[in-house]
Amino acid sequence: MIIVGICGASGSGKSTLAKRIKDSLACSCTIIGQDCYYRNFPDMPFSERIKLNYDEPDIFDFDELLRDIELLESGQSITTKGYDYVNYLRADTPEQLIAPPEVLVLEGIHMFFDKRICEKMSLKVYLHVDVDICLLRRIKRDIKARGRSIDNIAEQYIETVKPVYEKYIANYINDADFAVMRGGKNKMAIDAISAYLTTKVLAERFVETEQCASNEPPQAEELEIED
Repeated sequence: MIIVGICGASGSGKSTLAKRIKDSLACSCTIIGQDCYYRNFPDMPFSERIKLNYDEPDIFDFDELLRDIELLESGQSITTKGYDYVNYLRADTPEQLIAPPEVLVLEGIHMFFDKRICEKMSLKVYLHVDVDICLLRRIKRDIKARGRSIDNIAEQYIETVKPVYEKYIANYINDADFAVMRGGKNKMAIDAISAYLTTKVLAERFVETEQCASNEPPQAEELEIED
């Protein structure tokens, strides 16, 4: 299984890039968003949950994500994780299973934070987009898809999003193998990443075929008997 990590600021186009990469590949590909691994606080009142810092690395359960990656690597399926952005709660669907794919794409604002997970990545991609553009995209997304108000978005941006970006996310570019400009619709970048992954997939398929062939029991030789 080939693992790709996509990192960048909130609103930089990580999800879009992940989907475009998946659509460009002629193999099985699964996308896992880091947001699905937010720590859960179901016993905490809603009024307290909304005050948590959802941009700090510690809000994510990296151990759980790592366990799921290792299960997929070992050929086992995992349960589908999810998150309810309106109620600030996990919304997993355990009855839905994710089978091991040939390419696993991991995307999130802190996808390069945990070195154990980074070491498993064959390719680390960083989306390098102007923070003002990211903010505008975040506003549109949060109002339309997450039921947030302008006041709520502005408060969160000033108190947590911007400080965390400056402290952590901006520096993740130093861990990347590949930096993508202009967001997740950069066709040249998508084509380059797709070509790289296709080559890696074909190489892995060849190795697996060779291993299967070497594990086959030897066939009995036919002896020619002279009359």
